[in-house]
Amino acid sequence: MAVNPPLYIADTQQRRAERLATVLSFINEPHQIVTDQALLQQLTPETSAVVLLGALDNEEQAALLLRFPRCAFLLIGEPLSPLLQYPNAVGLLTEPFSYNSLTQLLRDCQQYHRLLPGQRQTETTVKFDGMVGQTEPMQKVRFLISQVAKTDANVLVLGQSGTGKEVVARNIHLLSNRAAGPFVPINCGAIPAELLESELFGHEKGAFTGAISTRKGRFELAQGGTLFLDEIGDMPQPMQVKLLRVLQERIFERVGGSQAIKADVRIIAATHRDLEQMIGEGQFREDLFYRLNVFPIETPALSERCDDLPLLIQELLNRQAGAHQGRIRFTERALESLKMHSWPGNVRELANLLERMLIMYPDQVVDVAELPKKYCYLDVESYQPQYPEALLERDMLNDLFAASADDSEDDQQAEPRSLSQREPQAAAPLSLPQIEQMTSGSFDLKEYLAELEVQLISEALQYHDYVVARAAEVLGLRRTTLVEKMRKYNLGRDE
Repeated sequence: MAVNPPLYIADTQQRRAERLATVLSFINEPHQIVTDQALLQQLTPETSAVVLLGALDNEEQAALLLRFPRCAFLLIGEPLSPLLQYPNAVGLLTEPFSYNSLTQLLRDCQQYHRLLPGQRQTETTVKFDGMVGQTEPMQKVRFLISQVAKTDANVLVLGQSGTGKEVVARNIHLLSNRAAGPFVPINCGAIPAELLESELFGHEKGAFTGAISTRKGRFELAQGGTLFLDEIGDMPQPMQVKLLRVLQERIFERVGGSQAIKADVRIIAATHRDLEQMIGEGQFREDLFYRLNVFPIETPALSERCDDLPLLIQELLNRQAGAHQGRIRFTERALESLKMHSWPGNVRELANLLERMLIMYPDQVVDVAELPKKYCYLDVESYQPQYPEALLERDMLNDLFAASADDSEDDQQAEPRSLSQREPQAAAPLSLPQIEQMTSGSFDLKEYLAELEVQLISEALQYHDYVVARAAEVLGLRRTTLVEKMRKYNLGRDE
């Protein structure tokens, strides 16, 4: 636990110093009246202290403020008001002294020390498990966790479903003095009301039908550690009364037993319900609420910290790396689109989306077009690759020749059909004169392929009644490419 810095009163006006000491004693603030020489012996440039600074014998007040920058100074009397220009001159005290104004100024001095650059570095060394994000709401949650973790105060974690309330509870446990003990969670809404008492407190053998042996409850299993009561708002009212008694007296009994057992556990509860509204409706006990709500922590919705999405996505992908061999990355446009989503399911919805993307696009980069429709908020055209004509035509010809070879066996058994009744097919094999031309060196392959192309295009156009789009689809060409070839070979419909 942090220790408050020492407080000194340095003022040669003895009676004024004594009046200040009286006010400090009234508000139970430890202090010490010192001379300027004794003050110099107590302080070093690295010392953090609060100094109520008045008149001095041998030292100049301004020199002290400059020499000890880590000390917070409260100036005594209007003559010292010009020194308020120095950053570590926190405030000015004037007579008559009141404990209200002095209490406020002492609080400002504590704030000065708490936010010292060196002090803030020590706070950031605290390790949080699974709590990523640099937005202000997440920094506030981490600060609250670090403040309450070392105490045994009951904590109530509030927030929408899927915001990571159990993650908050586990971090409180890991940073507490009970970290070596067990962390035992129980969902109060998932267990039938008639079994919840036995789950929490255990039961003796024969306590009820089916109790064939003595069994420990969650309170006993969590001894020396933390008991996490999830969805406390779903707990039946009869159980609320029994839980309240345990929280008040710190003892409980097993169902069917009479021996009192001490409850050495730290209680953390969580709910997505509005408990205060439930109190008004008579569904939740007010006295239990105040027992649990000693230190409330509200987990922010994902829509309130969308800037944390890149870090959160990376953390979730690292967790899922064991179950999926592949990895995915999101483009900047995809991340911007995800930030525009309202995320009603919060972090749980995001984890669901990432798992789906890992299955669909392993080891790929995901852009807006690959996201499910409900996550697409940017009107971005998906990249459509364009390939060289030679590559497209070669691929088309290979497919057509392959199709022709596959159909040749069926054609031997089928009856002859007219051109208008059959699909476009490749040209007939080379004739004997053509083979002789090849052997004599006078065969023109380019001319032969051109004739073949004309024949295939003509058959496709005739078969589809010169509907260019359908013919292009059969030939594996873009419509514009087929139009250009029709112009090239003059293959328009004869009027």
